[in-house]
Amino acid sequence: MPGWFLARIHGQGPAEQISVYNLETAVAPHVYNTDRRYAVLVVDMLHDFVYGKIKCDRAVPMIPRSVELIDSARSAGVPVLYSNDSHTRKDFEIERWGEHAMRGTKGARVIGELRPRKKDVQIPKTTYSSFFNTRLERELKRTHDGKGSNTLVISGLHTDCCVRHTTADAFFRGYETIIAEDAVNSFTELQYRTGLQYLKFWYLADTLPTKKISKLF
Repeated sequence: MPGWFLARIHGQGPAEQISVYNLETAVAPHVYNTDRRYAVLVVDMLHDFVYGKIKCDRAVPMIPRSVELIDSARSAGVPVLYSNDSHTRKDFEIERWGEHAMRGTKGARVIGELRPRKKDVQIPKTTYSSFFNTRLERELKRTHDGKGSNTLVISGLHTDCCVRHTTADAFFRGYETIIAEDAVNSFTELQYRTGLQYLKFWYLADTLPTKKISKLF
């Protein structure tokens, strides 16, 4: 069999050749085309995730594109929200990853390159989803003069974990999602690519580069 076909069916071969899901059936619904109200959500771009205890070296090259996305949103009046791990020793997730992004420490702060501004909203969270036991949805409903956002542009870490679970909860709540494909990442190329495929297949997320997203605002 050709190598590309083996990669498709067995998960072997270069990561860019692996196709886990049939994405021909995964077409974004575009329910809100006549009244699109964006919000940008930056997930876990924190010191401990980028440079610290559970650092992801692959996050560093995407920082300039994250800056571009955030700046474009602010210039267009699109709300920018940050979803940040903020842990105590009682949090169950500590059993998986050990102490990281501990509340009140440098590790739990957004990296300096992406420092939030006064108008931006920071949402502390204690597990993978940005919606679970947080005030994120309440804050989203306040945006756009109280009309609320209906489309989330998601960037940050990790494509196959916190971005994935956040996108799931957004889907359950009726938000459309756009994943900034060059401003998200994971520990490995395989995790990154299969993570994006999962989001498109199950949650009908659009995946676009930041330059294209910026033109939507």
